[in-house]
Amino acid sequence: MANMNGDRETLRELADEGNEAALDRLADLVDAAGDVEELSELLDEGSMRAGLLLTRRAVATGDLRELQRIADAGYDEAENELDRLLKAPADTADRAPRM
Repeated sequence: MANMNGDRETLRELADEGNEAALDRLADLVDAAGDVEELSELLDEGSMRAGLLLTRRAVATGDLRELQRIADAGYDEAENELDRLLKAPADTADRAPRM
């Protein structure tokens, strides 16, 4: 089995040198490890793959503030998802019953 820490370290070095494929792979590994903080850092460094992965997580949990933060960090699809969620009709189960 491969040493995941070694792989992450190597990917980090390559990403720091401008290798976009390494940055994407690093985002995938970080996501698989559930490290949302590091995934956010990758987004701040310009990783659109990290933006995609964070957006998926935020949509799954309905986290509107996180979607706004991701959009503000430069991942446009997060803004599209935020708009979509904001324009979606309210679930009838959440509405107060009419009297």
